[in-house]
Amino acid sequence: MIAGGRGESDTELGQVDALTHEGEGVVHGGKTVFIAGALPGETVRYRRIRRHKRHDDGLLLEIIRAVPERTTPQCQYFGVCGGCALQHLMPARQIELKQAELRDSLERLAQVRPQRWLEPLTGPAWAYRRRARLGARYVAKKERVLVGFRERLSSRIAELDACEVLARPAGALIGALAALLSSLELRAQVPQIEVAVGDNATALVLRVLADPSAADLARLRDFERAHSVRLYLQRGGLDSIERLSANVEEPPLHYWLPGPGLKIEFAPTDFLQINAAINQSLIERACALLELTPASRVLDLYCGLGNFTLPLARRAEFVLGVEAEAGLVERARHNAALNGIDNVRFIAADLGRPLPQELPWLQPPLSHVLLDPPRAGAHEVMRTIARIRPQGVLYISCHPGSLARDIGTLAHEHGFVLQAAGVVDMFPHTTHVESLALLRPA
Repeated sequence: MIAGGRGESDTELGQVDALTHEGEGVVHGGKTVFIAGALPGETVRYRRIRRHKRHDDGLLLEIIRAVPERTTPQCQYFGVCGGCALQHLMPARQIELKQAELRDSLERLAQVRPQRWLEPLTGPAWAYRRRARLGARYVAKKERVLVGFRERLSSRIAELDACEVLARPAGALIGALAALLSSLELRAQVPQIEVAVGDNATALVLRVLADPSAADLARLRDFERAHSVRLYLQRGGLDSIERLSANVEEPPLHYWLPGPGLKIEFAPTDFLQINAAINQSLIERACALLELTPASRVLDLYCGLGNFTLPLARRAEFVLGVEAEAGLVERARHNAALNGIDNVRFIAADLGRPLPQELPWLQPPLSHVLLDPPRAGAHEVMRTIARIRPQGVLYISCHPGSLARDIGTLAHEHGFVLQAAGVVDMFPHTTHVESLALLRPA
C-alpha cells in the first residue's frame, strides 16, 4: 500500500481503499484524505487542499493506476456539478458498492443478515429523474442567472446548459431557463425552480420573491408556449402556488402504471418516486414479495398519492393507506375514485410520533404491512407494526442506516425474521441507496 508517500513538492501518492457517502475516494495512512474523482483500488497522486479535524480534502492530480471499472462520464459538467457523484464508475460496479453499503448497515447496525439477497432492481441510467429542485442565482459579474444543481461540496450553483439525468424535456431546458430568468426584471428574485415531469406534461414551479412585472409575465408566457411546458409561480408556501396561465383548461399532471392499469394524478410539488421505470418494477416486486391473496388486508404507511396502495388493492381484499400530509391524502382518495377502486381507505395521521394503542382505523385485522418512510425512517411505528403481527412486512427505504435501525428493532425486540433484502437503483450515478427488505414473524 502506497499511502502518504511524498511525490513532487507537496503532492502525495496514495491507494484508495473505499468511497465516502458522498462518492469521494478514501486514502488511509496517516491522516485520512477524501479525494473527489478517485475510485477504490486506484493509486493516485493528490494534493491536500483543505484540512479538517478528522480528515483532509484532497485534489486529484493524476491517476497512476486506474481500476477497470472506471469509465468516461457522459456529462460534461461531471466533477463540477454536485448532482451526480459516480458517473466515472460503471453502473454495474455502482450497484455492487450500494449492495455492500446495505449489507454493512444490516450486519453492523442491525446485526442481522437476510435469508436471501434479492437481485438488484435496475433500469435506465440516463434521463430518468422526473422530480428535481434546481437552484437559481443571479451573478452580477456575469450579468446572467445560473440554473442547476449546486456545485460539488459548495453552496454555489453550477453553470449548466443541460442535465443528462433529468427526464426529457426538462434536462435539455436548463440553458433556456437560465436565459429566460436572465431576461427578467426580477432576475435576482428567483432562487429555485421545482421540476415535475409527468407522462402528459412538464411543470416548472418558479419560486419568486417579488411580483413579476407585466413585461416579465409576457416573457414567461412566451417561454411556456415555445417549450410546451406549464409554468407556476410560488410567492410563499406551498399553498401559494398558482398556474401562470390560470384561465387555461388542462388535465392534471399524471403518470401511468401499466402493470396494474392505473392513472395517478399529482400536483407539481408532490412527492413522486423519482425514477418512473424503477417505480414500476418496484411495485411489481412489492406485490410479488408480499404474496397477497384476495383475502389479504394491507396497511400502507407513508402512502402518499397511493402509488403502492392502489396496485396492492388490485390484489387484496382491502388496503388502508396512512399519510401525514393532508393534501396527499386528498389526492390519494381522488386517484382511487379516478381508477374505480373502492376497497381502499385513506387516513391522515402523524407517523412521526408514537401511535396510540387504540386506534379505530387499526381495529380490523390486517395481514400485511408496506411502508415507505422518509430518510429519518419509521422508528415511531415499529411498535405498532409489532402489535399488528402481520404475516409480512415490506420495508422500502431511502436510507440504509434508518432501515437497519428499524429492522434491528423488529428483529431483536419483537421476534421478526429478515427473509430478504436488496437494493433498488432509483438514483443511478449518485451515492443514494434505495433498498427494500421483507420481514415475517418468527
